[in-house]
Amino acid sequence: MAHEVVEVVDEFGPDRSQFSESQGLLIVTRGPNLGARYALDTDRITVGRHPDSEIFLDDITVSRKHAELVHTGSHYTLRDTGSLNGTYLNGKCIDKADLDDGDELQIGKFKLAFFHGTKH
Repeated sequence: MAHEVVEVVDEFGPDRSQFSESQGLLIVTRGPNLGARYALDTDRITVGRHPDSEIFLDDITVSRKHAELVHTGSHYTLRDTGSLNGTYLNGKCIDKADLDDGDELQIGKFKLAFFHGTKH
């Protein structure tokens, strides 16, 4: 089931008052879904080109099962799930990494900004 796109971003970034302290948000900053916003509201979120991905990125540069976001406690971890083109965090190819507020993810030709419910 794909995550619902939410409208909570102004020109300066997300309205953090709309999210709990531990909730995350992804915003597409480059790619065909430019401006799409995804509330990270479950403990495990799949990202990929497969239509059953919670975050569906429809482009050949994205693997069908490309990556996943895991929410544990108050933080999120990004994990590559065997993608062909790799998963990048702040320009560096990663297998697994914890996310910080303001991080930039690259999955295929998509770039996404990660935000936490409140700045820490």
